[in-house]
Amino acid sequence: MGLFLWVFPESGILDYGYATLDSLFSTAPYLFMFLVPAITMRSLAEERKEGTFELLLTRPLADWQIVLGKYFACVVLVLFALLPTLVYYYSVYQLGSPQGNIDTGGVTGSYIGLFLLGASFAAIGLFASSVSKNQIIAFTIAVFLCFFFYSGFDSLSQLLSLQSLDLQNLGITQHYQSVSRGVLDTRDLAYFIILTGLFICLTLFVLNRQRQKPLKDRILITSAVVLIALGILSGATFTRFDFTKEKRFTISPVTRNIMKRLKGPVKVTVYLQGDNFPADLKRLQRATRDMLIDLRAYSNDRVQFEFIDPLAQIKGLPDEQQKKMYDSLEAKGIVGENRAAKTDNGVSQLLIFPEALVKFGDREIAVNLLQTRIGLSDEEIANNSIQNLEYSFSSAIKKVSTNGKPIIGFTEGHHELTDLQLNDAMKSLSDGYNVGRINLKTIPLTVLLKMQLLVIPKPDTKFSEVEKFKIDQYLMRGGRVLWAIDQVSAELDSLRGHGGEQMSFPKQLDLDDQLFTYGVRINYDLIADMSCAQIPLSTGMVGGQAQIQMLPWLYYPLFISVSKNPVVKNLDAIRSEFASTIDTLATKNVKKTILLTSSPYSKKLSAPHLLSLQAVEQEPNPKDFLSTPKTVAVLLEGKFKSDFQNRPLPEGLNENVPILPQSVPTKMIVISDGDVFKSQVGSDGSPYPLGYDHYMQRNFGNKTLLLNIADYMTDDSGLIELRAREIKIRLLNRARIRSEKLYWQVVNTISPLGLLVIFAIFQHYLRKRKYAH
Repeated sequence: MGLFLWVFPESGILDYGYATLDSLFSTAPYLFMFLVPAITMRSLAEERKEGTFELLLTRPLADWQIVLGKYFACVVLVLFALLPTLVYYYSVYQLGSPQGNIDTGGVTGSYIGLFLLGASFAAIGLFASSVSKNQIIAFTIAVFLCFFFYSGFDSLSQLLSLQSLDLQNLGITQHYQSVSRGVLDTRDLAYFIILTGLFICLTLFVLNRQRQKPLKDRILITSAVVLIALGILSGATFTRFDFTKEKRFTISPVTRNIMKRLKGPVKVTVYLQGDNFPADLKRLQRATRDMLIDLRAYSNDRVQFEFIDPLAQIKGLPDEQQKKMYDSLEAKGIVGENRAAKTDNGVSQLLIFPEALVKFGDREIAVNLLQTRIGLSDEEIANNSIQNLEYSFSSAIKKVSTNGKPIIGFTEGHHELTDLQLNDAMKSLSDGYNVGRINLKTIPLTVLLKMQLLVIPKPDTKFSEVEKFKIDQYLMRGGRVLWAIDQVSAELDSLRGHGGEQMSFPKQLDLDDQLFTYGVRINYDLIADMSCAQIPLSTGMVGGQAQIQMLPWLYYPLFISVSKNPVVKNLDAIRSEFASTIDTLATKNVKKTILLTSSPYSKKLSAPHLLSLQAVEQEPNPKDFLSTPKTVAVLLEGKFKSDFQNRPLPEGLNENVPILPQSVPTKMIVISDGDVFKSQVGSDGSPYPLGYDHYMQRNFGNKTLLLNIADYMTDDSGLIELRAREIKIRLLNRARIRSEKLYWQVVNTISPLGLLVIFAIFQHYLRKRKYAH
């Protein structure tokens, strides 16, 4: 065991890099398959072979007392076999960064799972020892039965003809994996008790048959009734005990309600599977499996899942079929990405698919499991991704399984973003929402009120008083609004078409007074930020061909949120174009939360302002840009004052609408960039995915931001709040591992064996002293 956990790199704790004993609890079952049968093989077989069993029967003991005595003796030996592994816990405790950075509660729960497994194997081994007088045969039977109950039912459940029977529930693996995480589910506990009781009863039955006693044994019948009753009770109701420190396996009430309301089976296919994954991806893979186990438990097995390695399926195919497979996966939202992985030979590129596909009936949604973010280490990215798993899966399952979709309307009629530019934004939202375009000039307020969210995406012309009135009274009656507003007219394509220079002017949208009343003001300026995206520019001609170079464009800021609000927590950078600053105003009954800001190295330029592409030739001086971050996105929640309070109905309104002076509790989000939800369009006229910069060839967090906003604004169940949960990163001290690796390998390989030898000598001494006279 010590070699597997501390020397061999594939399963080694030191190479894994995390302060956890997961490797122990995943490896120990296979060791127990041989260790426990070796302990139990002589318990009854040797007694019967030597003829001492008949002598034992002359004692004033019932058969069940003899069997239980043998069983508990074996269980005690299993327990003593576990004690030396506490050396591993001590070592990880010492090597934690900081020292002691190990989840003791989670380890305790995992040891409970390992003890239950050993106790079940002991009952199986005792039964095997009762059916043969030959201890080698008893050992062989016990190993086979232990292996079959641990892995056999899982293998049988993969057969096409047996997949609908859920045979994996009869096997040990599913229940042990659940408990070994540090979570004790009463159904798993009942399973181990029933399995143990079953084989103890079978042992009694075999002994009765060998002695030709009547089968109507009162103890056997009573035990069978108790085990059946326990199985029925555990299926009807259950509770769970989460021993982990952060209660990371405690599912929120919101998610439980979603799982309980499922009206049919949900199939989750996880594509994050493969060989030679680095430690952070292995941790994310295990956490994904753990989360799906929990969702399956609370859905009464309606949620089923499987892990698939798409590369293993694709590798053997011809090139043409490989391309079709990749295209098929991409059409479903399963997109591979290259990942650098450290190996013994250096760094190699690894193709991974960090997505899952959630399917309910004929509807399916892709779930991104890996929450990347600029500036974070692989361990921090994995930790953020794990924190987001419950929200990602719960949100996806709710969307695919719910019939009545919320309605989201994107305004048109003011030269807003086109359908092509909004293609991926609307397509991404359509998985969980009914999405369409609306014209505020023609839509009645009664129809507008049926929408859960109104999106105003980069209008370019003035709003009429009637349109402003409809927005205002929609808000007063509880409607939610997402404003994505450009206050300054500036476009890169237009700049290129005017010789590389153009004056940026303030737009005349006539929304200032309305937003001011609600508590926010978008200023007529532009943000120049040293944290920015790059654009392609021609830097000269070589051989008659233009030389294109990617250069930073200060007016395309990248916004990285430091807010803990679930809308933006742990989001990757948000790409923007020609954003402005936002001021928040003191407004009664309205709470304001800053969602996005510029970097500390940014400045604002008041409009009108001359924009020139020649500015990229000048290296910006950080001292000129150093200032406080500028607000670019703000969430407002509360009771808003109407902009039409004490005013007559606007002329041209064709419906009789009473003016509400104050809103019911509602919310809005204001973003000072209209391009934040715009997809880039390729030269062939097809749109790229939202947030993908095809010049820089990288994804930004714009799509996730939009989906989070939609969830936050339309769902009052608190589901989005799951994004706020925190899980602590528990790493090993890499510096100590490098300098002390050999020492800890020797300690953890030799010490457990030494403890066993000391125990054996001590036990031999006690027996010798006891029977010396």
